[in-house]
Amino acid sequence: METNGQRQGLFWDMLAGRAEWPPSARTLGWELIDVDPEQGRIEVAFEAGQQFTNPGGTVQGGFIAAMLDDAMGPALGATLDSKVLAPTLDLHVQYLRPARPGRFVGRGRVVQRGNEVCFLAGELLGADGKTVAVATATARIRSVPAA
Repeated sequence: METNGQRQGLFWDMLAGRAEWPPSARTLGWELIDVDPEQGRIEVAFEAGQQFTNPGGTVQGGFIAAMLDDAMGPALGATLDSKVLAPTLDLHVQYLRPARPGRFVGRGRVVQRGNEVCFLAGELLGADGKTVAVATATARIRSVPAA
């Protein structure tokens, strides 16, 4: 996972500018706060503008789910080498309170990592520090398709 003192893998390549961030991460305003690959934990920030709101003026639930997925997935991604990906197979979100536009902090962690199947958990905090939603996910480690 390290070559010449540099971590390898898609997550690390994106952080180092060797690979492009996905458009979805840019749309969500994804920003790394802290990552601990040995513990399988990450903390990231998102920025939800008015364009993320529903008719009630709160952030639409699909964006909340996407933020949680984009916190949990990178927690696992930071532990993977450059020849594998881990797409989400299942995502379960529990919405705890309405979310107003603004800055959110997502925390993701690897609960259990197997050779193929991994279990993840996450939480999303609003600008006031209160939990907006929590989630669990299942991801499957698979080889990157040949180009």
